[in-house]
Amino acid sequence: MKRDLTTGSVFKTIVYFSLPYLLSYFLQTLYGMADLFIIGQFNGLDSTTAVSIGSQVMHMLTVTIVGLAMGSTVMIARAVGGKDLRQASRAIGNTITLFMLLSVACTIVLLLAVRPITAVMSTPSEAVDGTVRYLTICFIGIPFITAYNIISSIFRGMGDSKSPMYFIAIACTANIALDYLFIGFFHLDTVGAALGTTLSQTISVLVSLAVIRKRQLLPAILPRDFRPNGAVLGNILKVGIPVAVQDSLIQISFLIITVFANRRGINDAAAVGIVEKIISVLFLVPSSMLSAVSALCAQNIGAERHDRARQTMRYAIMIAVSFGAVIAVAMQFLGAPAVSLFTNNPETILLGGQYMHGYVWDCIFAGIHFCFSGYFCAYGLSLLSFIHNFIATLCLRIPLSYLAATHFPDTLFPMGLASPAGSTLSVIICVAVYFWMNRTLAPLREQKKH
Repeated sequence: MKRDLTTGSVFKTIVYFSLPYLLSYFLQTLYGMADLFIIGQFNGLDSTTAVSIGSQVMHMLTVTIVGLAMGSTVMIARAVGGKDLRQASRAIGNTITLFMLLSVACTIVLLLAVRPITAVMSTPSEAVDGTVRYLTICFIGIPFITAYNIISSIFRGMGDSKSPMYFIAIACTANIALDYLFIGFFHLDTVGAALGTTLSQTISVLVSLAVIRKRQLLPAILPRDFRPNGAVLGNILKVGIPVAVQDSLIQISFLIITVFANRRGINDAAAVGIVEKIISVLFLVPSSMLSAVSALCAQNIGAERHDRARQTMRYAIMIAVSFGAVIAVAMQFLGAPAVSLFTNNPETILLGGQYMHGYVWDCIFAGIHFCFSGYFCAYGLSLLSFIHNFIATLCLRIPLSYLAATHFPDTLFPMGLASPAGSTLSVIICVAVYFWMNRTLAPLREQKKH
C-alpha cells in the first residue's frame, strides 16, 4: 500500500511512520535475544556461548543487508514521491534481482568459510562444534533472511512502515515457539536454535508474499522490471554500499571495544557486554529516526519538497534529543539497577553502572547524527554518512576506548565516554556538511525551477 508522506503535519507524519519502525526494531531485538535466552534454559554454557557467537556473526550480516537495502528504500521513495510508479516498479524489480543473486553468492561463500569464521571469532574450544552447526544452518537460510529485509525495504520506500512490523512479529512469534519445540522438546541444542531462526524467517517471508499477492499491495511489476538495469542498480548501490560499509564499521568498532574490555578481566567483560545489550534497546528510538528520516525525506525530495525534507529532519532531531536527554539523566540513577537485572555479581554491577553512566549520553549525540545521516541518504549522499562515522570511529571512538581501558584500570566510566565523544565529532561534521549543502544545492534547485 502506497502512502503519500509529502503532505499534512510533518510532526504527525514522523510519529505515524516511525512508531511501526520502533516496534519492528524492538521485535528484532527480542527476536535476536530469544535463541540465547531459551538455549540457556535447557543447555550448558558451551551451547550458550556457541549461540552467542553465532548470533553476533548473523547480526553483522543482517546489519550489512539492511544497510545495502537502504539504497532500495531511498530509490523507491523518490519515485513514489515524484508520482513515477513505473520507475518505482523498475526499482523494486531490480532490487529483487540484485539481492537474490547476492544472497545465493553469500550463502555459498559463507558455507565454505564457516570454520575460518569460527576461528576468527576466537571461539572457545568447547563451543566450536556448536558454533559451526549453528552458523551452517543459519547460512543456508540467508536467502530467506535477505528476502525478509528487501520486502521490508520495498514497503518502507512505498511509505508503508506497518507491514514490515507485522511480518517481523510473525517471525518473532514463530521463532520463540520453534525454539521451545526444537530445543526444549526435541533437545536439538544449537541445531534447534538455528532451525528456529531459519524456519521462522521462512514462515515470515511466505506469509508476506501471500499477503502481497492477495491484497495487491505493490504496483504492477512487469517481467522486464527484473532485468538488471545499470542506471537503477547504480543508484541503489550508490546509496546502499556506503550505508552497509558504515554499519559494518560500527559493528566492528563495538567488537574491538569488547576486546579491550575482555583484556581487563571477566567482570569488566561481563559489565560491558550487559550494558551493550541494554544500550541496543535504548538505541531503538535513534535507529528508528534514521530509517524514518531516510524514507520520509526521500519522498519529499522526489516531490521537490526540499523545505519539508529539512523540516522533517529537524523534527526528528528534536524527538531524538528529547528522548536521549530523558534516558541519559534517568540512567545516572538507574544504570546499576538495570545491570543487576542480568547479574548478581556486585563488582560487575558496579562496573556496569560506571560504563552506563558514560555511554548513555550517546543516546543524545548518536540520535542527532543518525537523523543527519538519514537526510544525507535521502539525497543519495550516503557516502557522507560513511565518512563522518569512519572519522569518528578511527579518530576518537576506538583510540579513546583503548586509552581509557589502559589508563583507568579501576573504573569503566571514561571508557563509556568514548562513544559519545565519537558521536559528538560526527555531529560537528554533519552540521558543517548540512550548511554546505544548503549553500551549494539551494541555488542549483532555484536554477532548475527557472
